Amino acid sequence: MPQDQSNAAFVEFERVQKSYDGESLVVKDLNLSMPKGEFLTMLGPSGSGKTTCLMMLAGFETATTGEIRLDGQPINNIPPHKRGIGMVFQNYALFPHMTVAENLSFPLEVRKMGKSDREAKIKRALDMVQMGDFGGRRPAQLSGGQQQRIALARALVFEPELVLMDEPLGALDKQLRETLQFEITRLAHDLGITVVYVTHDQTEALTMSDRVAVFDDGRIQQLAAPDELYESPQNSFVAQFIGENNTLAGTVKEIRNGLATVELDGGEIIDCKPVNVSEVGERTLVSIRPERVETNRERLSPDAHTLKAEVLEFIYMGDIFRTRLRVAGRDDFIVKTRNAPDQPRLKPGTQIEIGWLPEDCRALDA
Repeated sequence: MPQDQSNAAFVEFERVQKSYDGESLVVKDLNLSMPKGEFLTMLGPSGSGKTTCLMMLAGFETATTGEIRLDGQPINNIPPHKRGIGMVFQNYALFPHMTVAENLSFPLEVRKMGKSDREAKIKRALDMVQMGDFGGRRPAQLSGGQQQRIALARALVFEPELVLMDEPLGALDKQLRETLQFEITRLAHDLGITVVYVTHDQTEALTMSDRVAVFDDGRIQQLAAPDELYESPQNSFVAQFIGENNTLAGTVKEIRNGLATVELDGGEIIDCKPVNVSEVGERTLVSIRPERVETNRERLSPDAHTLKAEVLEFIYMGDIFRTRLRVAGRDDFIVKTRNAPDQPRLKPGTQIEIGWLPEDCRALDA
């Protein structure tokens, strides 16, 4: 992504709203700005509004109110085929009666490009996705992964500045998905194109994106770089949706010196960062990532909070141990520890003390 964030916005949504029935809004007052060359992922559960935003940008849906701009120009009234945007869908959307080369030629013919230019661009696009020898085949003769590579090549063949991808890897198996995640990201950065990518797969969003917009209920709940999203969620929805997360319910007893003192519902007192709480007496969900919790007493920092816990389940997963504990009256508290010689393999029924640093736990909205 370009380092200069002062770049003029390349893609802009300004106060965009979308309603299908004139009453309920599926996208609510969306303001979003992207610089050129950014890989931005719209992430969220089904019905959160992310795909509707992508379709409005593509021109297949019309904003009810607000303005969408591309490179400074309003595009609300420009038809999809005149926006110059590449599209990749989950279902490939290749023409079955055409060869691979003919599929790639189609967007170039629409743009009235000469035959020799078309052939050069088709060859370049197929080589980019490592499908140079497949030009004469038909889609039915290709595997799902090969078809998705061709769909990607077709989106890139006319050299668009913006490419939109709607769940492009959703139909592929895990190993192939991971391979293509890496290839799509590399291609996007090598070509300097701007990408808006829609997925409900959080791992995909974290590994591929410069920034991620987390959608829920038609609004962006948080827009940030992947590490910031994971390490510093701004509300309970983001904390729960991105990665695995432990929550403990409690009440704020004090806020001072940048820390909130929380009395958990089980009576335990802990300190944490006040993120979405502002006053004493407020209910809160305290959020702690499983890998931030220490189960080995020898490795606990002197500044760590400690709580009593009972081991309910210990799962060996090769590189990590996954332990389920009863903590503060909850039976779903998860700890992930690296498989290391000094990490104990805990037996169910064992009573232990666990701990974490105050800065690793966050007091969020209840």
